Amino acid sequence: MTEFREKVDVCVVGAGHAGCEAALACARLGLETVIFTVAVDSIALMPCNPNVGGSSKGHLVRELDALGGEMGKNIDRTFIQSKMLNVSKGPAVHSLRAQADKAEYSRAMRKVLEGQEHLTIKQAEVCELLWEETEACEDRILDGDASDRNSSGLEKGYGKRVTGVKTFTGMVYECAAVVLCTGTYLGARCLCGESITYTGPNGLQAAAHLTDSLREMGIELRRFKTGTPARMDRRSIDFSKMEEQVGDERITPFSFSTDPDSIQKEQVSCWLTYTNERTHEIIRGNLDRSPIYAGIIEGTGPRYCPSIEDKVVKFADKERHQVFIEPEGLHTSEMYVGGMSSSLPEDVQLAMYRTVPGLEHCRIVRNAYAIEYDCIHAGQLDATLEFRNVKGLFSAGQFNGSSGYEEAACQGLVAGVNAAMSILGKPPLTIDRSEGYIGVLIDDLVTKDNREPYRMMTSRAEYRLLLRQDNADLRLRKKGYEAGLISEEEYQALLEKERLIDREVERLKGTSVGANREIQNFLEAHGSSPLKTAASLAELLCRPELSYEVLGEIDRGREALPAAVLEQVEIEIKYEGYILRQKRQVEQFRKMEKKLIPQEMNYDDVSSLRLEARQHLKLFRPSSIGQASRISGVSPADISVLLVYLERYGKDLP
Repeated sequence: MTEFREKVDVCVVGAGHAGCEAALACARLGLETVIFTVAVDSIALMPCNPNVGGSSKGHLVRELDALGGEMGKNIDRTFIQSKMLNVSKGPAVHSLRAQADKAEYSRAMRKVLEGQEHLTIKQAEVCELLWEETEACEDRILDGDASDRNSSGLEKGYGKRVTGVKTFTGMVYECAAVVLCTGTYLGARCLCGESITYTGPNGLQAAAHLTDSLREMGIELRRFKTGTPARMDRRSIDFSKMEEQVGDERITPFSFSTDPDSIQKEQVSCWLTYTNERTHEIIRGNLDRSPIYAGIIEGTGPRYCPSIEDKVVKFADKERHQVFIEPEGLHTSEMYVGGMSSSLPEDVQLAMYRTVPGLEHCRIVRNAYAIEYDCIHAGQLDATLEFRNVKGLFSAGQFNGSSGYEEAACQGLVAGVNAAMSILGKPPLTIDRSEGYIGVLIDDLVTKDNREPYRMMTSRAEYRLLLRQDNADLRLRKKGYEAGLISEEEYQALLEKERLIDREVERLKGTSVGANREIQNFLEAHGSSPLKTAASLAELLCRPELSYEVLGEIDRGREALPAAVLEQVEIEIKYEGYILRQKRQVEQFRKMEKKLIPQEMNYDDVSSLRLEARQHLKLFRPSSIGQASRISGVSPADISVLLVYLERYGKDLP
């Protein structure tokens, strides 16, 4: 076969949510980029529930947007219902969620890719990575954060260097960096009872050849599993037996660059119903026919998004489970059955679904199925999402052992930016746990031995009061600007927003009201205790029963400010004590992050380390004491031993 070659800067393998963000980031930074997909029609496909956001995931999308990503803008273009979750709780856990028009979301993202300069879409299966051996060199520690460890001034101990990719048809693309975003396609097989098809999601072509090439490179692979429920014909559903779920009256956009007034529109309804004991009886009676319980499935499934079989077995005391019926789009009658993913045979699926109120006469358009796929042990990556021992090879998304569109997209942007930075010789983009949910996500992936698909949750973020979805732009916009993905105009708008917030907070703190009759009557009318002495407007705003809007009755000196500014002012004042406490915790965290560990450190020389800790430290090669403290199997006592050792011998280490 004649071999054809083409030279580009970056090859992105896979065009799901991770691949789209990675490719757009590289192309927007001026690098010639080609994105490979087994089917162009599957670009930004939502093979499971077509929604974006939700608890903690809404935070990720907002952070992605603040950095210059596309997902937030795309869901703002294509949503059919939008709802802010957890509004009865504090602002730290408020999370935006939107139901997308599945086909429109994919079509709109493809349009963005097709219109992006320096980006080429190629329908082809990448079957081989091309690489060469390199002379490994010892690391040097630089002054500053552990994030400096991958900047252009630091030498890394690579053993290999990627040089390109080869497609199944024999085409070779020479490049300086590759970003792997294979999702659930690599070595995929779908299971529905005894029926097994060797395809990717939705019956699309699987990627069957790249696994062998990765193994030849010495990359450790794992086998994970996920699943999806059936899709029903809307005309066969009785919605009168279900609870209607409507969207918010005032829609909040995901993207900081979307004008809220431009997206106010009529929304579609979703619906809530429940399983019952009859449903559970059918499932229990057919567990032997489920690939999950029959031992046919090899991969490990997600703990926090279990199949209905797992729910019935593991939560046997529960009399019912929620089932959400949600539309797949405006131009289809397919309805998604959220909460009832399954790999049971088709006849059992139909029987169990028809026990659910409203689904008694349902007709299945697409059967539920489980899907197994190859992914990596993400401990082989560093915080830039580059393989530690392969220069120029980056990895993102479900291929890293995570789950979810949002987690994938965030990793895609970080991997894409860092692939570009490595070529351009610029410092990498890294986000630590105190800066964003993205930092928590990546740190958990690269420091923990995740034996199941990883899902982001608010409880995983230690500093979640600081890492709210509403202030993602204030936290991360500057990083996006420094990386080159945020325009000068957007950055100046951020600086103006910061100025307005600071000025208004100071004004409220410096404006006092006396204990006169007008103020006392105002407080009494709003169920607030009277004043004994003068108080500032900021002190009054700290009272839970009073809001910034309500205080307008006695605040004569205020000027009209954007809603986004007022939101930050109110949160900053009401939660000031808690915020200051978390900021002090962050200061301690950063002290530990600045205590760097040489990558070539010989942990066998640290005689007082426990065996388990030594094994895990050698496996994950943490870049700092802070990162080492978060590795499973490393105790506080082990950290103390490391600190003493580094203090005593650090100057003599490589």
